[in-house]
Amino acid sequence: MPNDNTAVDDRAADVIVVGAGPAGATAARTLALAGVRPLVLDRARFPRHKPCGGAISMRALSRFPWLSAPLARIATHWISRLHLEGPDRDAVELRSDTPAALMIRRLEFDALLVSLAREAGAELVEGADVIDAEETQEAVHLRTRDGRRFSAPLVIACDGVHTLVARRLGFTDGWSRSALAVDMMEETPASSLRAIDPASLWVAYGFPIRKDLTEGYAYVFPKREHVNVGLGYVVSRFRDAAPGPAYGLQRDFVDFLVRDGVLEGRSRREHFTPFLIPVAGPLKTRARGRLLIAGDAGGFVNGFTAEGIYYAMVTGEHAAATVVDALGSRRTGPPDLSGYRSRWRAEFGAELRDSVLIQRYLLTRPDRIGTLVRGARRWPAVADTVVRYAMGLTPYRRARRDLLATTPALALRLTASHVVRLLRGA
Repeated sequence: MPNDNTAVDDRAADVIVVGAGPAGATAARTLALAGVRPLVLDRARFPRHKPCGGAISMRALSRFPWLSAPLARIATHWISRLHLEGPDRDAVELRSDTPAALMIRRLEFDALLVSLAREAGAELVEGADVIDAEETQEAVHLRTRDGRRFSAPLVIACDGVHTLVARRLGFTDGWSRSALAVDMMEETPASSLRAIDPASLWVAYGFPIRKDLTEGYAYVFPKREHVNVGLGYVVSRFRDAAPGPAYGLQRDFVDFLVRDGVLEGRSRREHFTPFLIPVAGPLKTRARGRLLIAGDAGGFVNGFTAEGIYYAMVTGEHAAATVVDALGSRRTGPPDLSGYRSRWRAEFGAELRDSVLIQRYLLTRPDRIGTLVRGARRWPAVADTVVRYAMGLTPYRRARRDLLATTPALALRLTASHVVRLLRGA
């Protein structure tokens, strides 16, 4: 790493957290409460815009009970219904007697998590855009675009899907096109665009906005004073379809939903922000040497639902707990970070693995989504299990077991089909 024209920042830190999104802020808060001195670097200044659907499952609130009271500081909107459509416009309504999901704006939610980390004792450096990283025997050294240098014995990389830190330290060469989804989202004020049913999440798989684009998802997430509307596709399939300007597709989608009675108003180009999501599962290596990777940077996203906030917060906490253990040991030489893998795998390793298999099975054949929708209508127990899992009332392993027990014939057909595809190398 070049030393010329750089200023060394010598403020004391036991660990540097790069990125102050949900993973980084949760990691910093956990570290500070454990008596570890975290220094958080983020290229933005909070509050800052962050493209995201902005839905938090209820299980996130049960998993992080300390979050419930502070949520009163920001605008929230509770949802109790899910409208799920297949490619033929066949639909099913899933309902809950209690709130099943919480709608937030990432601009407000991320700033809240940052404030909670700072209240716990974490130090934040805003406007610190990390452009280089180097690991030595004693520390990890980071350099920012404006020439500052920061060093610490351990670093937690929470710097998003493009994770420069992980790339510079040789953890990844970047994601392939088949491992990323492009999400074309706009978050527009209700004064310009609003959901006709503000109490429902509207989600469609294989939405037929164009005949050559049927292998993606679409959504309408109503907020208290905004609505998030978006389309998502695996990048490789999206580019092969040569769809033209992304916003043109988004505008056509919104116009379609307005005519269909799902939305009222019009799309606004200034609120449109495409972004990328890793949907192929976690990186092969998430911890090595003096670096741990959490959140989107590590690929911790549900491959089917594209949910990332919950997994970001959990991996942020687990990375921090692993750091606390490493710093507390009397071990000489490189720190022991092996506990990180066992922590996150025990909590949702099977869930993320299965989500990728489901994505590859269902999204490559839109008719299979239709079968899923019709199955949810035919078997009420299936719908109930899905809702309870989404709410966080049923753990993933139990939900999976209950689904297999409720619909054994369907489960056998799906499993057999998937095994055949694997044997064929599909």
